[in-house]
Amino acid sequence: MAELKLKDVAKTYGGSVEVLKNIDLEIGKGELVVFVGPSGCGKSTLLRMIAGLEEISGGTLEIDGQVVNDVPPAQRGIAMVFQSYALYPHMTVRDNMAFALKLAKKSKEEIDAAIQNAARILQLEPYLDRLPKALSGGQRQRVAIGRSIVRDPKVYLFDEPLSNLDAALRVATRIEIAQLKESMPDSTMIYVTHDQVEAMTLATRIVVLANKGIAQVGTPLELYERPENEFVAQFIGSPAMNLLPGKITGTGAQTTVALDGGGVAVSNAPSTEADMGRAVKLGARPEDLLETTNQDGAYIFEGKVDFTESLGEVTILYFEKVNGADPVIAKLPGIHSDLRGRNVRLSAAPEKVQVFLDGRSLYYR
Repeated sequence: MAELKLKDVAKTYGGSVEVLKNIDLEIGKGELVVFVGPSGCGKSTLLRMIAGLEEISGGTLEIDGQVVNDVPPAQRGIAMVFQSYALYPHMTVRDNMAFALKLAKKSKEEIDAAIQNAARILQLEPYLDRLPKALSGGQRQRVAIGRSIVRDPKVYLFDEPLSNLDAALRVATRIEIAQLKESMPDSTMIYVTHDQVEAMTLATRIVVLANKGIAQVGTPLELYERPENEFVAQFIGSPAMNLLPGKITGTGAQTTVALDGGGVAVSNAPSTEADMGRAVKLGARPEDLLETTNQDGAYIFEGKVDFTESLGEVTILYFEKVNGADPVIAKLPGIHSDLRGRNVRLSAAPEKVQVFLDGRSLYYR
């Protein structure tokens, strides 16, 4: 399988409309890398540039050390699975998977072997002689994936393959894709999605795209536990990370922040004496907040609970807005619907507290 390198890749339309710029990224053999980002950030465009379906306006794309900017899509050794299944409705599952191999003039023995192998991996053996209309949505998507597997490409590209499925089927097919990757450990895959759960559960690494470039690259847990900037902090995780204004009042191996709304927080993020008194944003994920009755100021936030959502295993608390800021959200284990309308104090462990100076985490200085 292949290694990809993108060096200073850019995309413009009409020479003036800039969509992507300064994209530097290396994808190793056997990785499953997921592109995520808000709508319009260019994640599908970047995928199509790798596939050769969009022209690269600047920089270089290498596959296994060869620059492929001007190489036609069919010669890049890439197979793409689209959001729509794009199956031939008049062909059986077997014929749909065999079509590209027949065009490549493979022998009947090679075609049969490739189809049987893909059908075994994707558990499609009972459906090989069915037409697409006789399959469920999840089965059709598996056929689309099978059509890629039989070609034995260098790189698999997935463009939001689950977005047309209902919630339950999306979960089942996501598990199937994860199992597919485990059964093909050397395969290199790039996957585009707007669904954080897909990104967090499938990815070897996640690439977060924003503002025409890359906001952060890392493993799912790195992005969740150590976001590099405020954008990633609020984009990864649902509900989003709370950001509260304050000032640094203690520096060193740990940083102490006095919150504008009262209370004090301690973070394991390091700071220097030069940071003393500087305005920062303190970040705390809703699931890391704990109710506290501490009265000595060692709390992050205090406010009135405006609304609660009881989900059984957790209760989500929405606090009243203060000075027009986004409402603080907490996610407490168990059932706490009785907290609605009450004043509640929240705290968090120092290892769970982030500090952002000029939009960037103190952990990345």
